[in-house]
Order: sequence, then C-alpha cells, then structure tokens
Amino acid sequence: MKKIKSIAIASLVVLGVILTMSFIIKNKIGHAKTANTGFAIVELFTSEGCSSCPPADELVAKIQHESKDIPVYILAYHVDYWNRLGWKDVFSSAEFSNRQRDYANYLNLQSVYTPQIVVNGKTEFVGSQEGMLRSAIHNNLQKSAPNSLTIGYLKGNNSSLQIKYSVTGNTANSVLLLAFVQKNATTKVERGENGGQTLSHVQIVRKLQTINLSDKEGKSTVIYPQGFNLTTWEIIGLVQNTNNGQINGATKASQLVENNSVVNL
Repeated sequence: MKKIKSIAIASLVVLGVILTMSFIIKNKIGHAKTANTGFAIVELFTSEGCSSCPPADELVAKIQHESKDIPVYILAYHVDYWNRLGWKDVFSSAEFSNRQRDYANYLNLQSVYTPQIVVNGKTEFVGSQEGMLRSAIHNNLQKSAPNSLTIGYLKGNNSSLQIKYSVTGNTANSVLLLAFVQKNATTKVERGENGGQTLSHVQIVRKLQTINLSDKEGKSTVIYPQGFNLTTWEIIGLVQNTNNGQINGATKASQLVENNSVVNL
C-alpha cells in the first residue's frame, strides 16, 4: 500500500514539473520559435506625456530582451496628441498619430488611446497587457507568413542609403514600409503627467519610409533621419496591405557586400 502511494506521489510530482516547465516555455518568447516562417510585428503607440504608458514601455523592453534571434520586431511610435498636457515628447510625430488613427479605421475602433499595441496589423489591446501580448506573439509565430521579405542596404552618401529589396507572395494592394529605429533612449521628463520621472525607451521609430511594390524586386534611395547610425539604430521592413492594415511579411535589413567588403556608415 505504501509502495502504491509512493508511486502515486512521484507521478504527481513529475506531472507538476512537466506543467511548470510547459508554463515557463509558453511564457518565454525565446522558446516560441519553431521551424515555421512566422513573425510578429509589435507596434506600440505611446507617449512620454501619458502616465499609463511607462508600464507598456517596460513590457516591450522585456519582450525585446527575450526575442534575440527570434522574428519578433518591436516598433514604438510616440504620438503627439498628449504634448498639449505640458510636456512635448521629443520622439513624437503627427505621422505616428495618423498611423494609429489608420489602425482605428482598419479595426473599427471608436477612438485612439495610449498605450496601445497592434500585432501584425490585426490584433489590438492595451499596451500593458502582458498575457495578451505573449499570446498574440506566440500565435503569429506559429503561422506561415504570406510574404517573404529580404532587405539589404549600401551607403549612398552622407544622408542616404541604397536599399535593395525582394518580396515573394501576393503583393496586391501592399506597400513596403521601412522603419528607421533608434534602439534605446532615456529622457528626464520635467513636466506633464510623468513630470519628475526618468523614462527609458526601446525600439523608437524615428522615420517611416514607404516604397511602392509595383515590382516585387527593386532598389530605392532612402534619406535616413538625423543621427542615424548602424551601431545604435536598425532598419525594420514590413509588407502591409493598405486595404485592411494587415502586415504579411517582415524582416530586419542587413548590410550588403560591395566589392568583397561590407560597407559601413
């Protein structure tokens, strides 16, 4: 009888360990990659003038840290409509506020808000909801991407890059967007809802460049933002359907080799 009880207890312990490990794996982005070609574009709409935004900024920073070598791409857009509260967010742009309004139309939302996260242009939720974000990332990593995308670049002159791109799959009603991303920044906020706080940011979009996809392969000269360099910035490309907002392909741009040598900025 004691032997049977011992076996039963041991079985429960093993089961508990298995369930615990399953939970850990499911909740670690780094373990979500499989042999599929899925990806997740995580677009955060945030503002230094919004008191609810710092937790969302911290969440995407955590996801970014966990996502090394995984096709999870964080894009943080700082909107400008909270600047009226007394603090002008130096990273904010009306262009990014308009992009958020476009998503409101695509997703049939009555209004925009911060912090908001949109994943692959299809799913939106409050930007600080970690469980929702992890679930959305996990689900999209398990799907095959409708479009495969490759992007390379060469230095043009002191203000431009030569971009070479190739897309496979159906690109009807789609454009190629290039996001010039500053990887990290810290700001001491002096006024507004976050006055007195020092805020840290990751993956800050400083410029969005649209390229027409009339041809699936091509080259384009792109003017990069002031301060851009390849040490503290990166370029992320995405193929987006302009009819419904869905993002069907994404990748990080890489340096091309010219005359047997890598071209550096």
